[in-house]
Amino acid sequence: MDTAERSYHKQPIFQRSKPKTGADGQKVTSFKTKRWYKNVGLGFKTPPLAIQGDYIDHKCPFTSNVSIRGRILTGRVISTKMTRTIIVRRDYLHYIPKYHRYEKRHKNLAAHCSPAFRVEVGDIVTVGQCRPLSKTVSFNVVRVMSNNTAAKTFGKF
Repeated sequence: MDTAERSYHKQPIFQRSKPKTGADGQKVTSFKTKRWYKNVGLGFKTPPLAIQGDYIDHKCPFTSNVSIRGRILTGRVISTKMTRTIIVRRDYLHYIPKYHRYEKRHKNLAAHCSPAFRVEVGDIVTVGQCRPLSKTVSFNVVRVMSNNTAAKTFGKF
């Protein structure tokens, strides 16, 4: 497990499970430990790394008790400098009735990114609203689409 936190991590659902014993009463060690995961619904597939991985993330929508409800938004990743948190830029057009024209606007939003995803700057991500995870984070990444184009262009999805 390649985590930077200094605490003991285990999925709480299997915290109190008893170790298996064999026919002779000896403790049996298995190579594969139990891992709890879920399907968040709404047509989003659970990533393979959430099923087969060994990370512990208490804010992950696939391996913890965080539900996705409310808004589903799409945007471009502009920063991955925070730990397990990304900044997503959402571009949109605002209509000015006086001039019968549109102007470009954008909003940045912070979203929690589970270790099940490998996100880079410029990728297009889909985020789903969840309960507040911190002061500024109320969204969770549910899908990542890699993008090879420039990250600074204005793109309407």
